[in-house]
Parts: sequence; structure tokens; C-alpha cells
Amino acid sequence: MGIYEELQARGLIAQVTDEERIRDLVNNGKATFYIGFDPTADSLHVGHFMALCLMKRLQEAGNKPIALIGGGTGYIGDPSGRSDMRSMMTPEQIQHNCDCFKKQMSRFIDFSEGKALMVNNADWLLDLNYIEVLREIGPHFSVNRMLTAECYKQRMEKGLSFLEFNYMIMQAYDFYELFQNYGCNLEFGGDDQWSNMLAGTELIRRKLGKDASAMTITLLLNSEGKKMGKTQSGAVWLDPEKTSPFDFYQYWRNVGDADVLKCIRMLTFLPLEEIDKMDAWEGAQLNTAKEILAYELTKLVHGEEEAKKAQESARALFSQGNADNMPTTELEEGDFQDGKIDILAVLVKGGQASSRSEARRAVTQGGVSVDGEKITDIATAYVPADFEGEGKIVKKGKKNFRRVIVK
Repeated sequence: MGIYEELQARGLIAQVTDEERIRDLVNNGKATFYIGFDPTADSLHVGHFMALCLMKRLQEAGNKPIALIGGGTGYIGDPSGRSDMRSMMTPEQIQHNCDCFKKQMSRFIDFSEGKALMVNNADWLLDLNYIEVLREIGPHFSVNRMLTAECYKQRMEKGLSFLEFNYMIMQAYDFYELFQNYGCNLEFGGDDQWSNMLAGTELIRRKLGKDASAMTITLLLNSEGKKMGKTQSGAVWLDPEKTSPFDFYQYWRNVGDADVLKCIRMLTFLPLEEIDKMDAWEGAQLNTAKEILAYELTKLVHGEEEAKKAQESARALFSQGNADNMPTTELEEGDFQDGKIDILAVLVKGGQASSRSEARRAVTQGGVSVDGEKITDIATAYVPADFEGEGKIVKKGKKNFRRVIVK
């Protein structure tokens, strides 16, 4: 089985421009391919996970990845999947985010000499002459055709700015530039980028008379059709300072029964033969599958040691095991009023409730426990000595818990 067939078997391929050409390129290690990343934050998140895993798989099959950081397009902002306009970033913010990305990507991609590249489209986009772009690139784009693109439809309803309208042209120009100067013959991206990617292959054909290819990756959606990678508190980040390895593990440990085997197939590097056997799993076996998924992905992002810690801590929730590696809330002297702190303040301090009123609702509805004992009285209070030693395990709902100690 070639890498192309493996990608198919894992359900990763959505659309392709020329299947036979792409199959030949990737199966024979002849693809120099790129995937773009917009530096809109200082960390990659689960939404980027599929792309990073794909780059790793293809590199291991002998192909050369190019991670294109959108330092130039970041000045514009991709309108795909948005109903509002992205906020503008400063050059310093963009550069900082680019630096953070490379560190995280290095866990997936070997950037040693000749193996892979990271390039920033600011290197060519920021120096473009507007008149030259109009003359050299403008004639190859039909406004009527651009307006039919899915990436613009949502924004058209509320007002698409001319700034955002140019995003497709800039992305197409990226492929054109990478094709000429880096030998890039293939572009990958999310399925919502299809129109932008086709614009790139078309520009190369019109300007250079040569063929380039594009393939979109299946978007990571749950059984309800929603993008995975978000929680009530926001995105699930790859940066351990933003989402701890434990919380990252727990996110995958708590995916729905209907999604776990799909995620194992699409995201892990377990052999397909092993995954195929899991397809018949049901009931309690799905909990085992969730543990496998959470462990494999945490190991991929944070390393084996952190994955083991996270797994042990998660298991400690349901046993008398060691809870040292659980997310921890550290109480300080100022958190105690008259030598005491009530349960509502504990929940707010640990981020388990955004306000005292939310904490009050959780307690009165029976959704809070401390060391396994349900708390129903909102006046329940504790003194510093209560949190000595290993502290107390405060749990809200089924999945939100923290170890509380005194600093």
C-alpha cells in the first residue's frame, strides 16, 4: 500500500485536481508540497493537527514538506468560514507567532538540511508593486468566478471588504512563487480552501504553461458536523502553557463514542490493521479506544513522558491513585477571608466557574464534589489546613476537575 492509498484508507482525502498525478508524486517521493498556516495566534491548535500529521506522514514517505507561514497574508486575513472581519496584527505580533509555530512544528516535521522548509510569504508579498500585480496577475482572475467561491459567500451577506477580496489572489500567488522558486508541485489544505487552491493551479497554468496539483484534507468534524478542537473555554492549543498536557489528554479522552474510531484512524500513526480490528469495538471497549487516542496524540504533541503522566492522572480520578499531575489550583493567603474560603471562591479561583453566580448554580444543581463527596451547601468553607498535603480534588460536572493546594 502506497502513502496515497493509506491516506484514502484513513479517510483523509477530500478533493484532488488530478488523482493519478498526485498518486504518482506522493507514492514515489516526488512531491514537494506546501500547507499554509496563518499566524493569527502564538500557538497552533487542534484545527492544525490534521495538517501537521499529514505533513509527517508524507515526509516519512520521502516527500518534502514546505510549511508556509502567512506573514504576508496575515496582514489581510482569510475570510474562509468567517462572518466577520479578522483583526489586523502588527508586524511584531506576526513575527512572534511565526517563531512559536516553528518550535511546535518541529515535533512533527524534520527541518534538517534538505528535508523540509519553513518559508514566510511576507518575503515576497510585502515587496510587490501594486501596479505590477494588477498588470501581471489581475488579468488571470475573473471577478464573477471569484464571487461564486464558497470562501466568500458568508462574508458577502454582511459585507466583503476589498481587503479580504484580495486573499484568494495572494494565496494563488504564493503557490505561483513556491512553484517557481522552490520546486513546489503540490498544495494541501483544508476542504474549505478548495477555491483558493484551484486559483493557484490555474495561475501557474496561465502564467507558466505548467501543471501543478492540489488536494484538500477532510475537515475534522464530530458526529454533529461541528469542527473539533474547541471547548467551552476556547481552542485546544498545542502550547502546554495554553492547554496543559493533561487537559489536552482529557479533551481526546472525552470525545464522543461516535467519533473516537474515526479520530484514531485519521490522526494516530497506529497501523491500519490494528485500527481495523477496533471497528467492531463497542460499549466499554470504546473507553479503551478513547484512552488509546488520548495517549497517542498527547505523546505526539508533548512527548511520551507527559503522555504517561496525563494518563496516570486521568486514571487517578477514578481510583485512589496519585493525583500529582492533575491541573492544580494554588490558593494564596489573600484568597482566604477571615481564615476561610468558601466553595464558590474555590471554583472561581480554579477557573471551573466564571463567576460566583455560575458556581452557585453548579453547587445547587448537585454538580460539584470535593474528594468524591457531593457539595450541596453553597456556604461550605475551608481553612488552609484542609488543603495541606496532596490537597483536595474539586470536580465540577463529569469532566472538569482540579487539585487544590495552598501555595
